[in-house]
Amino acid sequence: MFSHRVFTTDFRTALEEELERKDMSIKELAERAGIPAATLYKITSGERDPRFSTVKAIADALDPRERDFVAVIGVKFLLDELQGTSETAGGKTYRIRGYTANTMEECIIAAVRAEKDGAAGIICAPILSTLVERIVDIPVTIIKPNPESYVGAFESIVRMIE
Repeated sequence: MFSHRVFTTDFRTALEEELERKDMSIKELAERAGIPAATLYKITSGERDPRFSTVKAIADALDPRERDFVAVIGVKFLLDELQGTSETAGGKTYRIRGYTANTMEECIIAAVRAEKDGAAGIICAPILSTLVERIVDIPVTIIKPNPESYVGAFESIVRMIE
């Protein structure tokens, strides 16, 4: 796999070998990766070193991931209820994969891990969404609590107070 080999050998060599193995031209790769062909020619000729964003785009084009799951970042008891379920939207079924987090740091790590694992998107608490959106390059949305959640929480806190 190109994305693994690129770390064990010279980038240029790994790219040329992968293009040959897939019988793909630089022009085809440029179209798939959304990178100008001229940039790829400069990289393969050794005239230019690629930026990280370029390496990522090339790796995604050569080793596409099936983004068939949505990540939910939350506390364990919430995730236990969601784990193993799936939802269908736009004619495609997405699995729900939970990422447990109890602190802000764990949320950040979970978001990065979810993207790395190939999540199509991330669902998280409203307080985290703007931070997570700055870290990952996949869609992020929030869990919007419903009124029943507040009623249950209110009843719980009243029992604690009494």
